[in-house]
Amino acid sequence: MDTIFSKPDSMKDVPTHYCPGCGHGVVHRLICEVVDELGIRESVIGIAPVGCAVIAYDYWDFDVTETAHGRVPAVATGIKRTHPENIVFGYQGDGDLAAIGTAEIIHAANRRENITIVFVNNSLYGMTGGQMAPTTILKQKTATTPLGRDPKREGFPLKVCELLSVLPGVFYAERVALYNPQNVLKAKKAIRKAFQNQIDGSGFSIVEVLSQCPTYLGLSPKDAVKWVEEDMLKEYPLGVFKG
Repeated sequence: MDTIFSKPDSMKDVPTHYCPGCGHGVVHRLICEVVDELGIRESVIGIAPVGCAVIAYDYWDFDVTETAHGRVPAVATGIKRTHPENIVFGYQGDGDLAAIGTAEIIHAANRRENITIVFVNNSLYGMTGGQMAPTTILKQKTATTPLGRDPKREGFPLKVCELLSVLPGVFYAERVALYNPQNVLKAKKAIRKAFQNQIDGSGFSIVEVLSQCPTYLGLSPKDAVKWVEEDMLKEYPLGVFKG
């Protein structure tokens, strides 16, 4: 019998620590598929964030380093400038990128650093207990917004792709989602494009991936995916914002 589906070579055959229904595992696999298909496994360097994906290096079978909280773009810049022949990508969550790391992502993007960023937006802080993140949508209840996010009290959601797309240094910015198989395939296509841009020397690329966190949304995996489609997309429309 022919094998038609298996683990990518770049993904280690180990169980992950992610909660059932979490989108991180899907994004991890998509990255590995792209790395294998592009034939860059021996030259790629991944940079893991502080957050739920803090031990992504346990799941990827290629070179990965760790950073201080929010400093992924800064470390990626240093590695890429020192080793321009390598393909360097950062993997970040909304707390790592859109809160403590806001300055790093803006300035790396504006310098047109030739790096790739995969940004997983699940609308809250998953590692530390489900608190409000900069990306928490209006009226969403979290551990620190039990009555729902109120713009008068907590401000508005930070829209990363829209924000970065106005910078002249950004070559490519796209938002995708994981709520059905068709959109998973679109997410893979976007990630592949972001890596190809770096291979071509085009400059800074970011792919924002809307994902679900069933544990802190307080929903089943099925209902959490539905929430992304029916609620999160109203605040974060999908599409290419630049490139």
